[in-house]
Amino acid sequence: MRGALIPYAPIEDHGLIGDMNSCALVTRDGVIDWACFPRFDSPSCFAAILDDVKGGRFSIAPAGPFTTSQRYLPDTTVIETTFQTGPAEGETSPAEGGGAVVVLDFMPHARPRTPGSPHQIVRIVRGLRGRVDMRLLFQPRLDYARGETLLSPTRSGVLARNGGETVALVTGVPVAIEQASDGGQQAVGSFTVREGEVYHVVAAYGVRRAPSVRAMDCEAKLRRAIRHDHATVSKLSYDGGWRELVVRSFLTLHLLMYEPTGAIVAAPTTSLPEAIGGPRNWDYRYSWLRDGAWTSGILFRLGDPHEGMAFVDWIVGQCWLAIDSMQILYGISPDSTLKEETLDHLEGYRGSGPVRIGNDAAYHRQLDVFGEVALSLGAYERHYGSLSENAWTLLRRSADLACDLWRLPDRGIWEVRGPEQHFVYSKIMCWVALKTAIHIAQGRSGEVPVDLWRAEAAKLHADILEKGWSEAKQSFVQAYGSETVDASALLIPFVGFLPEGDPRVRSTVKRIQQELASGPFVRRYLTDETDDGLEGDEGAFYMLSFWLVGALLAIGETGEALARFEEVVSTANHLGLFAEMIDPSSRTALGNFPQAFSHIGLIHTARNLSLRGVAHEPGQELIG
Repeated sequence: MRGALIPYAPIEDHGLIGDMNSCALVTRDGVIDWACFPRFDSPSCFAAILDDVKGGRFSIAPAGPFTTSQRYLPDTTVIETTFQTGPAEGETSPAEGGGAVVVLDFMPHARPRTPGSPHQIVRIVRGLRGRVDMRLLFQPRLDYARGETLLSPTRSGVLARNGGETVALVTGVPVAIEQASDGGQQAVGSFTVREGEVYHVVAAYGVRRAPSVRAMDCEAKLRRAIRHDHATVSKLSYDGGWRELVVRSFLTLHLLMYEPTGAIVAAPTTSLPEAIGGPRNWDYRYSWLRDGAWTSGILFRLGDPHEGMAFVDWIVGQCWLAIDSMQILYGISPDSTLKEETLDHLEGYRGSGPVRIGNDAAYHRQLDVFGEVALSLGAYERHYGSLSENAWTLLRRSADLACDLWRLPDRGIWEVRGPEQHFVYSKIMCWVALKTAIHIAQGRSGEVPVDLWRAEAAKLHADILEKGWSEAKQSFVQAYGSETVDASALLIPFVGFLPEGDPRVRSTVKRIQQELASGPFVRRYLTDETDDGLEGDEGAFYMLSFWLVGALLAIGETGEALARFEEVVSTANHLGLFAEMIDPSSRTALGNFPQAFSHIGLIHTARNLSLRGVAHEPGQELIG
């Protein structure tokens, strides 16, 4: 039985709700311990996940001991948490009785491109059987818990203020304002739910005068939310295996889209650690060209070109702002702030500081972005026809930049904070940008420097084979002049750099398994062999597990690929969500959550396995 609030719920004990502008995390125990308003990259309103005492939370749960189960309503982003008190249904009831209630959590879809669109967390409590005494705790800490959040009573709850920000608790449940353990204010309410009774509770951001709970019309909002999600799933063109997981990943990727601009965040959280107690904590609430490009590629393949093209249009607009360099990541809006700073007043998840906001990786040179943008544009061209003139110009510019810059060192796909190196993966992706541009140029008119691109692609290919291969390791390595193995080499057969049957592909996959894998779980590299500018260890990347499965498919080891995939997906959390990383020993989640990169990998790999097992023919597109 459980009953008290658990400090620092396991990362994998969370679910995600959102409105395609912002989001919130909900634990199995009915606690919202992370939410930012009005955007993904806005300061937090609730952040107990980063500081259990100071961060703030929003909880609805039984007042006494309970058991709990949780799921998404089918094909939706609505979380249903069922609480049971007393004996299980069907058992003999003791004198004190018991019962069951369900709490439905969701965020109504915000109107795109409407600055004044409301942002709300709606929580509907329904009595299922018996009676359950419930406790409501509303403890907002606006602006990352900086400054003082003051609560004042209203006719329908309380209104919280901090500077110019407000968030209202709107409910028919009587609440009282009291002092919290951090010395700030919180609102607490007690109420009893009987079979058939319904209570509505809403956290509404940005309101000045809290409306009545009846005016919030929560049941109508629930119906609209379900219709919206069902319409999203209806666009999904996928009849392969593991459909339930693919649908969940598809919906999760949509929750990570910032609809007003088309940007896609890498994850909706900041500073969840890559190792407990370690310093590898980053803010992922921004849009990486790499992650977004692969997300749009997924959308093109699965029949959702509208959202995919929204991201492409955003890429075109952003990259035109810096067309001569092309950042690796951008803020989700023109007024986003990327400057990295630490919030020293927050202790971090389970004491894993520092808590960072902003991300200085935006100013790194990472040459792989040219290839990743090219892959996204190439996927659109294959599935939906010719690129727009702006998109084609961007692809041309990517190829030209690859020509000009591939001889330079960079910080690589992993954004190392140590010295720049000649990372092999970056060189390969420059080659991908050139090959993609050469292919698409064949169907376009006008003067295009295809001969130059071909010549540079040939030089680059030869350079990688000469300097990126280790005879001693019988593997492609992390960087020129290095003997360190890097899991990014698993992507080589996917992008056509070498044929799947090339013995160098097989030996590279086997070397990576030997040095970096623990079963199906794969680390990026050995941290004690790589100067990445940081201390401490890290977990295994979920995305790399999926890349390993794809690489095993490429070298013909279908049985092992399937077994490894099944082992990986068995570690999805109870809602089908994946974090950035996993601890291979404890199987606990690490890093920001949920991670777009991980869900991209899930969809690609399920699709590739289905194609291999059902309809794959030699030469059929896999991941590119």
